[in-house]
Amino acid sequence: MSFHEVTLRAAPEADAGRAVIRLPSDMMAALAISPGDAVAVRGKALTHCRAVRAASGGDAVELDPAALERIGASDTGRAEIAVAALPTANSVLLTLDGAEIRVRPADLSESLFDLPLTLGDRLMVPSGMGQSVPVVVTEITPGPAAIFSAKTILSVGGQPAPAPVFEGIGGLEEQIARVQEMVATPLARPELFERLGVPPPRGILFTGPPGSGKTLLARAVAARTSAAFFHINAPEIVSKHYGDSEAALRQVFDAAARKSPAIIFIDEIDAVAPRRDALSGEKQVERRVVAQLLTLLDGLSDRGRIVVMAATNLPDSIDPALRRPGRLEREVVFRPPNRAERRDILSVHLGQAPLDAGVDLDAIAEASHGYVGADLAALAREAALAALARSVRAAGGEDMVSADDLVVSAADLETGLALTRPAILRDTVVDSPTVRWSDIGGLDDVKAALEEAVVWPIRHKDSFRSLRVPAARGVILAGPPGSGKTLLARGLAGESGLNFVGVRPTRILSQFLGEAERAVAELFAKARQAAPAILFFDEFDALARRRTGQDAVLDRIVGQLLVEMDGLSPNDDVVVLAATNRPNAIDPALLRPGRIDHVLTVPLPDAAARRAILDVHFQSRSVEEGVDLSALVGATDGFSGADLASLAQSAARQALRRHLSGSDLAAAPAIGAADIDAALVALRRRASDVAVDHLRQVTEAMR
Repeated sequence: MSFHEVTLRAAPEADAGRAVIRLPSDMMAALAISPGDAVAVRGKALTHCRAVRAASGGDAVELDPAALERIGASDTGRAEIAVAALPTANSVLLTLDGAEIRVRPADLSESLFDLPLTLGDRLMVPSGMGQSVPVVVTEITPGPAAIFSAKTILSVGGQPAPAPVFEGIGGLEEQIARVQEMVATPLARPELFERLGVPPPRGILFTGPPGSGKTLLARAVAARTSAAFFHINAPEIVSKHYGDSEAALRQVFDAAARKSPAIIFIDEIDAVAPRRDALSGEKQVERRVVAQLLTLLDGLSDRGRIVVMAATNLPDSIDPALRRPGRLEREVVFRPPNRAERRDILSVHLGQAPLDAGVDLDAIAEASHGYVGADLAALAREAALAALARSVRAAGGEDMVSADDLVVSAADLETGLALTRPAILRDTVVDSPTVRWSDIGGLDDVKAALEEAVVWPIRHKDSFRSLRVPAARGVILAGPPGSGKTLLARGLAGESGLNFVGVRPTRILSQFLGEAERAVAELFAKARQAAPAILFFDEFDALARRRTGQDAVLDRIVGQLLVEMDGLSPNDDVVVLAATNRPNAIDPALLRPGRIDHVLTVPLPDAAARRAILDVHFQSRSVEEGVDLSALVGATDGFSGADLASLAQSAARQALRRHLSGSDLAAAPAIGAADIDAALVALRRRASDVAVDHLRQVTEAMR
């Protein structure tokens, strides 16, 4: 073979694992390569791919990403290529590479036809069942490379581990019971429904955040019923070629009919069945797929005992026609697990791990709010890795570690908790603030009122329920600028351990027409998923302004806020906390009981509070001996907490400026009385007495 050096770039993701190399037309002509030829690609290792003409010109070839990894090259590197004259393969053994389904050789043979295979290749082979199967070429005769033909004997090894069982799934007891009722019984005992004269459920929609166990439960149902299981990964069946996507769907439904009783599971159904009223004119493929899916679902009664299960984390994006009776008529919601369910899931994932006597799974379950099953599995894995790393360090090397000495400690679980974050919250500004009450000087009455209104109903549900005391849905912090409203909200979350979902009005108001209301709804949905959580709206008056009919966007936002506030239930464990310095500008409908239940005034600090605030800001800085902060308390009458924080920062900068302009740079800088005096002269109060008095009168009138 005569090799020629070429520049590489990664082919589209659609080519991943397909053993494809795309070459520009002029390069194919120069190297005498025809479409379909086997091409040897040599880097640090050698593999073979099928030649395909590139859609665009240029001097680089596009290589299947898996092949790039195989030859040890980057997507901007170089390699050598040559036309390869390969023999026909007599036999090939493929090993499933982590696949979660069982396949027969006949399911893969057609897709492998005329493909060059190299020992060790990792491929994604279309199975003809609506999905691709990851495989590794582990044996090939003659080797190390050959062309797969119609006469090649194909074997498939490395079948996956047994499917999960209900007993091995933690935290989904309610969902398991519903699925058994709607799927297992109709498939196993269809005559019961015939006797009652009602058709059994034909379609079920699983909705819930990613990682909540939808696919896992579907596989467990198939194992329990001994039904044939057809797994469709929806994004993979979308094809740009006319009719291919619809044909793939029909093929799966036909195969299920032949193997009845059967379960067809469509994962990420929103990818192939979006709302048709939201599709633009060029989205004809999606329109055809939705229409085909509707037709297939309507014809299930003629195909025997088949149940279709579909899963999505975006239920509102699915075409409504799919969710009517006779199609995906029943819905099973997978919510983030509560504390007890998280405890069960952790027990499943840590069931085989040796746990130290000091491990408290209840405490980890309490601290992992917002985590779903996949997140808890990741937490357990990180904890196990932390335990292994600790043991290796203690033993002086991995060769010195005894398996009997491995123990997962409480510290390892804390490490796992710190290294993981709920997947459902990664695209939202959700955090657990580190601010504590001790970081906020004064305002003791407001702190106590916040704990009573927000934390008590979540921590002491039974007591509230027994006395029939309704939990607050919303609390407003009203105070002048700089009085510490936002800091109080973060301090409350940090002190209580609740998740904190922060919202800025600009994030919502900058949306396109109709998107602002959707953004509000999504924020409440995210807060429910992060529960127990505080949904904090800063500058609430900018978003919830009194409706006048003059601004249609703001009027719709207020309407959506009212809908969402009314939709909060005590079981959601979500409290709306809002901050404003203009409470009289907020729409009155939001301020009635059952929505915003409490309006708390955040006053300017009195003398004792100012001293506490000054202590907080100066105790972490070097201060010269003899500096009397008590004298500063009287000089800062009418200052807000932000003013006092600014005073401390300004004094520190003044001290730094004085230190760096002096001659003794070896000495440590410290804040002196002169620095504080200079900062005090330069500082101006942010809130006037008139504004503070007016705000106090307004909030008192609102109570």
